[in-house]
Amino acid sequence: MSVRKLTIMALLVAIAIAGSTFVSIPTGIARAYPIQHAINVIGAILLGPIPTVIIALVTSIIRILTGTGSLLAIPGSVIGAFCAALAYKYSGMPWLAGVGEIVGTGIIASLIAVPYVYILMGTSVAAMFFMPAFLTSSIIGAIFGVAIASSLRKTALIKNFR
Repeated sequence: MSVRKLTIMALLVAIAIAGSTFVSIPTGIARAYPIQHAINVIGAILLGPIPTVIIALVTSIIRILTGTGSLLAIPGSVIGAFCAALAYKYSGMPWLAGVGEIVGTGIIASLIAVPYVYILMGTSVAAMFFMPAFLTSSIIGAIFGVAIASSLRKTALIKNFR
């Protein structure tokens, strides 16, 4: 990886952590953090799958350690980042990165969260318990992420970056 790519990755982690401190939406048991999902989409479009998953994982771990995220941050962000990056990689269409984020986080991660929460947190919940919160967060974040990344792709700094 180039120094430039690592710097952008670190910047995206910092934005996601700072954003989660200031922007959250209460949605029942979980809080929605749309900035993380926007960063997932931006990373997917600008950097590709592996850097985007690394950004999501590092951000989730730091958020858990600082108390701004729960253990649900890991499946919620990493799965969404992976799906967004794959959707963009194989389509080349920014809006599909947003759809990948919504499907990855809002549907797949919310279903995976059920056994994850049971094993790690000792709580049993129904399959649809997390879906409204995960969908709300990922839809808002995906819209912002697609808009921002589409604008960034046109700048001289990002053009021909990958």
